[in-house]
Parts: sequence; C-alpha cells; structure tokens
Amino acid sequence: MTRLENALLNLLKEDCRTSLEDMAVMTGSTLEEVAEAVDQLEKRRIILRYSPVINWDLTDQDRVEAMIEVKVTPQRDMGFDAVARRIYRFEEVKSVYLMSGSYDLLVLVQARTLKELAMFVAAKLSPLEMVTGTATSFVLKRYKEEGVIFEGEESDHRLVISP
Repeated sequence: MTRLENALLNLLKEDCRTSLEDMAVMTGSTLEEVAEAVDQLEKRRIILRYSPVINWDLTDQDRVEAMIEVKVTPQRDMGFDAVARRIYRFEEVKSVYLMSGSYDLLVLVQARTLKELAMFVAAKLSPLEMVTGTATSFVLKRYKEEGVIFEGEESDHRLVISP
C-alpha cells in the first residue's frame, strides 16, 4: 500500500462523502492520482462500499439488532470458513466474525421485530447441524459506532488559530 492509498482510506473512513478534489488537496496529490488510487482500491476490493453511519433511533423505522455468540463444529477440510459462509448468506445477518475465546463466531443480526429475530435464531441458525450452541444479546441502546458518538453535542475538533 502506498502512502497515498493509506491517506485516502483514512479520509474516506472519516467521511465517505469527501470529494476527489478535496482529497487531492488534503493529500497534496493531483486529482488524477487520487482518482486512479481510489479506482485501484475498489478494483482490489480494499474499498468494498461507501456507507454512512445512521442513528436509527431518530428514524421511524422499526428494527431490532442482536449479537449472537455461536459455538460450532468446524467442517472437515474447510475449518470455520464453510460454517461462516452458510451463516452469512441469511438476509438477517449483517456481519460475521471468527473469534477467539469461549465461542467461535460472533454474528450481528437485524430484523424488524423481536419476534422475527427470535424466529431467525430458532428456525434458521440453531437448527444448522454444525451449530452446537448460541447466546443472544439484544442491542438496547447504541452510544458510539464507527467512532461516532450518538448522544450529546458534536464539538468542533479544529485547532484555534489566533494572531
């Protein structure tokens, strides 16, 4: 990875709406260099998607989120990858992580209602032959996500310049 690519990733992570022109100025690069670097990052699947952080509590959309600790029996010759692939294909599943510790996979799920989420665990996840146990924790309130604090006032992080 080049210095420019690393700088662009950090800028886009902070605000995915940053224009190519602004990134060129911020990195001291030309517009063409920035456009080519972003294009290459996308082609190499380093940048997979541009996504905002949304405070869903301030919307009128119903949604329930949960984190499910899953214990599994790894598949022969494929380890945990085959199990993870099977689980991440469900539409309710938003993220799957291989973990160290007392459980194997952490599965982040979302549904419209508590009943829908419970049915996902009971009817889709738990019956999988490789799943040996689950523990579900529901998200009650989000305070911070992706570095963004959800409550309180945003403070100005710019340095004060005085004559």
